[in-house]
Amino acid sequence: MDKLVPLVAFSFGAVPVRARPDALVKAVCDSPCVGPTVLIVDDHAGFRSAAHALLQAGGFEVVGEAADGASAIDAVSRLRPEVVLLDVQLPDLDGFGVAERIRAYGPAIVLISSRTAGSFRRRLAANPGLSFIPKSELSGETLAAAIAG
Repeated sequence: MDKLVPLVAFSFGAVPVRARPDALVKAVCDSPCVGPTVLIVDDHAGFRSAAHALLQAGGFEVVGEAADGASAIDAVSRLRPEVVLLDVQLPDLDGFGVAERIRAYGPAIVLISSRTAGSFRRRLAANPGLSFIPKSELSGETLAAAIAG
């Protein structure tokens, strides 16, 4: 499990378990103190760390990080985040391929890239359920706006 970093977790034998008892139950929390849960997927550890801090400061609960597509798919199936912040360019699968595989789990999927949305215009148009934020514009506010529609 070197590529997935579960946060707020402990190990029970060989199976990582989130500390919250309802970790595997996808539900919307009515508490204004707890923001939407987020999984950050990016192959650059420095960006994941910066995004984690930005999103936590913006009221989101970051439940995990993944460095590649395969780890992201595994993390989504285990952690059931409400939002997946997903880099378009990953070392194994691209973000669009990962999005297709995790769509059935129901998270809001927000693609990110150091490139502009124009670079992915056709692919974004073909996938109307996906949102996009340039990495340089990421904040809790921009993520909240992206998932609000």
